[in-house]
Amino acid sequence: MTAVDSNVLIDILGADPQFGRASLAAARRCRDEGILIACDAVWAEVVAAFADTAQTESSLARIPVDYSPIVKATATRAGMAWRAYRLRGGPRERLVTDFIVGAHANEQADRLLTRDRGFQRSAFEGLTIVDPTA
Repeated sequence: MTAVDSNVLIDILGADPQFGRASLAAARRCRDEGILIACDAVWAEVVAAFADTAQTESSLARIPVDYSPIVKATATRAGMAWRAYRLRGGPRERLVTDFIVGAHANEQADRLLTRDRGFQRSAFEGLTIVDPTA
């Protein structure tokens, strides 16, 4: 099971000229190995990126990406990871939402498909990252 980050889904749905093809190919490889899921934060970010919500959700279903809300333990892990990050001097540019994505992948999936590999890898030790650009 692969959790997918919003950057990859926006690459695919928006046909990003730089990353779209690589992100789609990586999503297909991951889908061939199991299901693709997106947490509530990712789902919200993707829907917000496009004007037509119904079309966006239809496109997500065709990939297919399943909606996978976080559970309480995942939310707690995300909050603790964000707090540790800030206590280490991490800048405010990273929001709790970023940590929700990583915690969801770490706790409720087997890996994370993202272009944001360095940050997630350092925030969640042991998290397997699939980078579509690698």
